[in-house]
Amino acid sequence: MTRRTVRIAMNGVTGRMGYRQHLVRSILALREQGGLDLGNGETLWPEPVLVGRREPALRALAERHGLTEWSTDLDAVLADGTVDVYFDAQVTPARADAIRRAVAAGKHVYTEKPTAGDLAEALDLARLATGKGIKHGVVQDKLFLPGLRKLKRLIDGGFFGEILSVRGEFGYWVFEGDWQEAQRPSWNYRAEDGGGIVVDMFPHWEYVLHELFGRVTSVSAHVATHVPRRWDEHGKPYEATAEDAAYGVFELEGGAVAQINSSWTVRVHRDELVEFQVDGTHGSAVAGLRGCRVQHRSATPKPVWNPDIPVTESFRDQWQEIPDNADFDNGFKAQWELFLRHVVLDEPYHWDLLAGARGVQLAELGLRSAAEGRRLEVPEVTR
Repeated sequence: MTRRTVRIAMNGVTGRMGYRQHLVRSILALREQGGLDLGNGETLWPEPVLVGRREPALRALAERHGLTEWSTDLDAVLADGTVDVYFDAQVTPARADAIRRAVAAGKHVYTEKPTAGDLAEALDLARLATGKGIKHGVVQDKLFLPGLRKLKRLIDGGFFGEILSVRGEFGYWVFEGDWQEAQRPSWNYRAEDGGGIVVDMFPHWEYVLHELFGRVTSVSAHVATHVPRRWDEHGKPYEATAEDAAYGVFELEGGAVAQINSSWTVRVHRDELVEFQVDGTHGSAVAGLRGCRVQHRSATPKPVWNPDIPVTESFRDQWQEIPDNADFDNGFKAQWELFLRHVVLDEPYHWDLLAGARGVQLAELGLRSAAEGRRLEVPEVTR
């Protein structure tokens, strides 16, 4: 078996998402399984080069996992001709400049979202990368969740008939940070630092809706900062300047309507932290991170509204669980594998910086819709 090494500059892996999902559960997991089998007797071996601003954190992380290469000098890493790919999981305001420098250095680019602070900059990055002839990809991990892959299977099989509506519920209670430590970093709640649930989640909803149900053609959003005062990682109080909840209505190409609530100020009373209910003329489904339940029209009960008597039936028990029928790997790792195959084998890959720009556009229009109190058209994004 021939080993083919790909060196990846990983910027921002001292953060929660960059560390857990991208370094540990994706790149290091690939190494633990012996690399990525490319076929024809060849294995791809990912070699991470850790990049960040905090030298002690980088050194400790490298020592914890037996890694030897790390640096606080991004330009020096990008100037290294042996580095093939640049990956970015930094805070949003730092991302576009770093990607621009990576593109100029001729590195293939894989990045978290949002790719930039506004649509114009996101489109500029896509054009620069395409013009440079490098390969580029954007993390769109929700598409690789077992629950949504089962949902896609149902769509492709024609289970729903005509899809009428999509209803999404996402969120959980993020502690304020005074009497219990918050589960999310404080910058998430400061608009000046790139925080806010719209910038965080609307790019996800764009690609989920686009890939599964159709392009978003209009958005109407309402946002709120329900918890205006929080405490940071050092126990100091601060004023939240970014929204912590967003309520969106999205019209889709083809006529379906999607309603998605996103909140860090909601207590969970559902089976999973995110769930989508899809209703169609022939059947309905409820999909979460891992599970997916269905109810076909032939098995749909006939409820009758009568508030004067107790409910005697369990509506949840009337739904059928969709089997896995396959082994589902970590969604981040699955997409990393596809991107790396794209880099070394030139296999097809369409989750690129232009797709990332669509997410930036929807977040931008969502915030504008909320500020202006009106529904906005979503123009189709092209290079």
